[in-house]
Amino acid sequence: MKPVSDIVALPSITGLLTGHDGMVVVAGSHGGVLAARIAAANTIRAVILNDAGIGLDRAGIAGLTVLESVGMAAAAVDYRSARIGDGAHMLARGVISHVNALAQALGVETGMPTAEAAWRLRAAALPAQRHARPESRPLLLSRLPRRPDVWGMDSASDISSALDGAIVVTGSHGGLPGGDPKAALRCAARAVLFNDAGIGMDEAGVGRLAVLATQGIAAAVVDAMTARIGDARSTWETGIVSRVNATAKESGAAPGMSARDFSALFR
Repeated sequence: MKPVSDIVALPSITGLLTGHDGMVVVAGSHGGVLAARIAAANTIRAVILNDAGIGLDRAGIAGLTVLESVGMAAAAVDYRSARIGDGAHMLARGVISHVNALAQALGVETGMPTAEAAWRLRAAALPAQRHARPESRPLLLSRLPRRPDVWGMDSASDISSALDGAIVVTGSHGGLPGGDPKAALRCAARAVLFNDAGIGMDEAGVGRLAVLATQGIAAAVVDAMTARIGDARSTWETGIVSRVNATAKESGAAPGMSARDFSALFR
């Protein structure tokens, strides 16, 4: 299927611009509530996200229902069929795993190639109104003497240098958005946790780990079935580590430990 000007692929839903108004967007972000709210804050026609391995409480696709409630057709791509964090790969190679009722009414079905689904979503009605963009502020999770503070951020895209030296617990997937090393982490954290998004095709859900090791940052991901993606507090409270990078391993981190125990390794 030939590319068309009203379908755009992005590494992340956070990359939406006013120039994307009225378009069908295929974004490499997870299909959770936070990503959905960001989509709904923009005047796009429809969106396709990554199902991120579905995960705990079906958090990886919870955004589809949110978008249906605000009048936006939406679907999710099977994490095993295309790389999370890579909207272009999802558009070229992805297979639809879940749809909301508005997308289904336009003929979008489970098992359909993403490119065909995006083509069909061009017929979607524009949502009647734009919704407020969700605020993402650092949440203090732990402060103990002689230890780095532990801060939670639902979205890694909102992290800044204000968290340099801290332990950062995120709700974001551990994939490398757009394959860009500069997008791995926007601060010099002491250590950081992500969600593995089911790991998925080409192990894309853990793509940040190796890059962060080259920067000397200890990084790990928690199993998507143990914490809700897009929810830093869930990562902190119930997350169980599934992968660690070499820097984290040197500090004693290992798969199977809790997010809290991982954080306790660093001083």
